[in-house]
Amino acid sequence: MADLTTKFAGLELKNPLIVGSSGLTDSISKIKDIAAQGAGAVILKSLFEEQISYEAQNTIASNEANEYPEAADYIKEYTKDNSLSDYLNLIRQAKKEVDIPVIASINCITVSEWISFAKSIQEAGADALEVNVFILPMDRNQKSENYEMVYHDLFQKLRDKISIPVIFKISQQFTNLLGVLNRFNADGVNGVTLFNRFYEPDIDIENLTLKSAEVFSNPSDLRKVLRWVAIASGKIHGLDISASTGVHDGNAMIKLLLGGATTVQVCSSIYKNGTGIIPDMIKELHQWMDNKGFENIKAFRGKLNYDKFKNPEMYERSQFMKYFSNHV
Repeated sequence: MADLTTKFAGLELKNPLIVGSSGLTDSISKIKDIAAQGAGAVILKSLFEEQISYEAQNTIASNEANEYPEAADYIKEYTKDNSLSDYLNLIRQAKKEVDIPVIASINCITVSEWISFAKSIQEAGADALEVNVFILPMDRNQKSENYEMVYHDLFQKLRDKISIPVIFKISQQFTNLLGVLNRFNADGVNGVTLFNRFYEPDIDIENLTLKSAEVFSNPSDLRKVLRWVAIASGKIHGLDISASTGVHDGNAMIKLLLGGATTVQVCSSIYKNGTGIIPDMIKELHQWMDNKGFENIKAFRGKLNYDKFKNPEMYERSQFMKYFSNHV
């Protein structure tokens, strides 16, 4: 039988399937089930700076603390410390209960608040840290490179404080995504996750209100991830890439590995189908590798990325007119 073991961001995984950060990974019982189903690693639900601030503000608003600045500051610090304490306990318990890598996740807005958190997360025993960071460029007078520097400065500050692998989970909303990824690789970022799924607004035309758009990914979302995974893995050698969004079955996982992904992250499909989809996807990968004669993941990873595919222009928009000119 084919060998599915792989390395990602310096971690040893028994297979390339990772359950991504979400409500699926916010308790010990869920994490144990994920491990029992055969996942290669688990990423804990993110510790959100926005959520901590929101909970603190709600607590302040519900009592008289808003009239006393000292009390309000105390509540803010207590809420932050309590949230962090719960998160650290989840890491410790997970490390005792499962034998797969446990990756912590933090969702950043500002740099200063999270540096000490990252150190505590390392001390709690997390195998790695995924930094879920996104800056919405709202200042029309700001240069794009200034936004990008925030990511690099954050990594340098984290590297000064912690030694566990650091993985950056980012969106594709960069002027030069390859440039950003190349800089990450040069800086020594241990891995990247492509791409994040952020809250997206929608409009209720009947009630004239804003609402949340679809939360879960669709299988068709795989296309934009596949393109960039294949291009990045072909052009930036040595960069570990975890592909996320649109991974709903074993075929999708195989495609992303062929494109050059080191691992894949599954989330929406588990919400829709249950954790039983995990062994199904691993079985698909096993059978496909056996049928193709691939003894291990390394034998075919990146076989169809931008660098190795005989017609790499297929990954570029230049092929649009060739294939769609009759439809537009």
